[in-house]
Amino acid sequence: MPRAKHKPAPTTADQPAPTTPLHPAMPSVERVQQELATATSIEDFFGKEGIFARLFATTMEQMLEAELTAHLGYEPYAPEGRNSGNTRNGSRPRRLRTSAGDHTIQVPRDRNSTFQPALLDPYQTSTNELEEKIIALYAKGVSARDIQQTLHELYGITISAATVSAVTDKVWSLVEAWQNRPLEAVYPIMYLDAIHMKIRRDGRVQNTAVYVVLGLTCTGQRDVLGHWVGDGSEGASFWLSVLSDLQARGVEDVFIACVDGLVGFSEAIRAIFPRTVVQRCVIHQVRQSLTYVGWNDRKAFVAGLRQVYQAPTRELAETKLLELGERWGGQYAMAVRCWERAWEELATMFDYPPDIRRLIYTTNAVEGYNRQLRKVTKTKGAFPTVESVRKLLYLVNRDITAKWVTLPNWARIRNQLAIRFDGRFPG
Repeated sequence: MPRAKHKPAPTTADQPAPTTPLHPAMPSVERVQQELATATSIEDFFGKEGIFARLFATTMEQMLEAELTAHLGYEPYAPEGRNSGNTRNGSRPRRLRTSAGDHTIQVPRDRNSTFQPALLDPYQTSTNELEEKIIALYAKGVSARDIQQTLHELYGITISAATVSAVTDKVWSLVEAWQNRPLEAVYPIMYLDAIHMKIRRDGRVQNTAVYVVLGLTCTGQRDVLGHWVGDGSEGASFWLSVLSDLQARGVEDVFIACVDGLVGFSEAIRAIFPRTVVQRCVIHQVRQSLTYVGWNDRKAFVAGLRQVYQAPTRELAETKLLELGERWGGQYAMAVRCWERAWEELATMFDYPPDIRRLIYTTNAVEGYNRQLRKVTKTKGAFPTVESVRKLLYLVNRDITAKWVTLPNWARIRNQLAIRFDGRFPG
């Protein structure tokens, strides 16, 4: 009886390609939407088994697969891979710690062990890649729709505006902790100013003052003490509540407060910090007085004002103010009178040496900070809630203050302040 012929085993080239890829497919729009529809709490989004965790692991694996394809130069199971000298060689598990919990992802390998993914450092054990991207984009003033588009382009996933909001809402506890943190007992110099933003309230958009306080610490560091969203336009009564909040958070003494010309501002400051001296912003005062001066005379009038506030001594400044009144008092009486009425607070700076005078004669320190806030908020239109304003300002604050350094020449300035405020300067 003839022996049965044995059928030769199929070679690798004869084997059909698997019907499923090595890793799960990229989440479809329908799948993401279905999962989002099941979420009823923040835990459903960001818990250890939440939607974000599942999307994160799947997306990371797909990105790593794409990196390996680029490294090898051919798609999985493509004919170009035969006899190429290097092939896929399975995967190895890698445990990563994210803010949503610990996750294990499969990192693909090549047979020659030459593949090192750029997405992961060799010994990296944690990443908040997607969350950090969302929060960073939000802090730049990027809208939820643009964030969705950017993430789709970068990661190939589609998420809802609700997910973007949920990610940024995770910083709310940080916002509250920052706004209510204990403050230092003494701030040698404090700058107070307001920035106006449009906020939707009671079904209509209102132009609302957001109160900002920038303190200069005894170590020469700038510190934004908080953002307070008001209930309308800027007013001294709300500033009183802001100052009361600073006192409740531990502030005991402020040497010099730099403010604009808001009516009642000085009284509000002294009601909480009676020993504080007030320096009114010279630049604000110049702008206010020019509203009473005709266009053709403004250049000459400003030249006269410059001799007043740039005088080396108070006595000379008062002499120059008298000369200004003699020249312009008849034609522009109100322009001169507004300087005379506010002179005591405008002249505070003459009690201090030039180093301190340069720090206090204007509120530019806090206005510069506010300008950086506006660069982000001006693209936002109207904010839907007060919370959304505070959340964004906190995130922008983190970016701005990360670049701040100690004021130059602080050792000399500190020495001058310690002498001038002997017994009040700590240490």
